[in-house]
This record gives sequence, C-alpha cells and structure tokens, in this order.
Amino acid sequence: MLYQEFIQKSSFSLEDLIAFSYGYLVADPPEHFDARLPAPPFLMPDRILSISRNGRKGAVVAEQDVQIDGWYFQCHMPGDPVFPGCLCLDAIWQLLGFYCVWRQALGSGRALGCDEVSFNGQIRPYNRIIRYEIEVLRFSNLKDSGASLGIADAKIFIDNEQIMTVKKARTGTFKGIAYHDYPLQSANSRGGKI
Repeated sequence: MLYQEFIQKSSFSLEDLIAFSYGYLVADPPEHFDARLPAPPFLMPDRILSISRNGRKGAVVAEQDVQIDGWYFQCHMPGDPVFPGCLCLDAIWQLLGFYCVWRQALGSGRALGCDEVSFNGQIRPYNRIIRYEIEVLRFSNLKDSGASLGIADAKIFIDNEQIMTVKKARTGTFKGIAYHDYPLQSANSRGGKI
C-alpha cells in the first residue's frame, strides 16, 4: 500500500503486521521510515481491530490468538504453563510504537518504560483471545529532534475478562539509530544511551 493509504487505514490484518515487520507494507515510505514491529514469533498482536486519532490523543484495539502449543507455554513454566505477563506489556509497547508511526512519526521505535503494571489474572493454554485496549493519552512529534513520543494507558483482557492494567506506557521513535547492516559491525552495532 502507499504511505497515504497507510496513515489513513483504521485496521490492520496479520498479513499487514508481518509485512510491516519486514519493511514491505508501505511501497513508498518517506525518508527515515525505519520503524519495524518484531517478526513472529515475537510479534504479539495478530490484528489491529481499530486505530484512531483525536487531536493529540487516540486509541488502539488489537487482538492476539492464544496458541495451545505457543512457544511461550513451552518455556514458561514447564509443568505449569502461563503466558508471560511481560509479553503483554511488550505487546502494548509494540502497538504504541506502531501507533506513533501511523501518526507519521519517523525513525526507529523504542520502548521507553511505564509507570505501573498490575496483574489480576493469568492466561493459560486453553484460553482463546487476548485483547489489548490502548488509550493514547498524548502523542507528540518533537520537531527540534525529529523524535516522537507516545504515552498511553492500557487494559488487557483474556476472553473478555480484564486481567492486567498498564499506566503511562511510553514509546518513542528516533532517527539515525537503525542497524540495517546486522550482523556486521558498524556505527549502530552497539547500544547505549539514546
């Protein structure tokens, strides 16, 4: 799809999200369009049901299908399989980063933290659908630096039962930090402070 179609689209399929992960979704990306989602199996959402903007605010509703044999159940925890809560938090960061790029932020996305995470339940192999409801509290393009910032609260549900809340999750985009020539050593092959 063209970039103008991308920023006007209000829902995204799994095919769209995987194409975005590999950098193929947008046929005519603007300069510094370096953001990616993680590729499967670390890509958390299977679909974005709705994505919307309202001034500096917005919303994202997405779903993930629970797989009875999912890689996460194979290692967390043997003999007592539980979907890791940290993956739910990562899904929020992934979706908030995608939201920033959808709002025309440029650069590479990075999780920047959150203020509070509360767990009130668990996800097991015979659950069906995880739903992520994200309320974007503020989106800002920082014109002087070319970076952007998204701040959001989120609720996570399993089979329509709320099991987790996240307060003030933060994701940003930054120009000039992409490491496109991996695994070769280059200017961006080592991390550190952004």
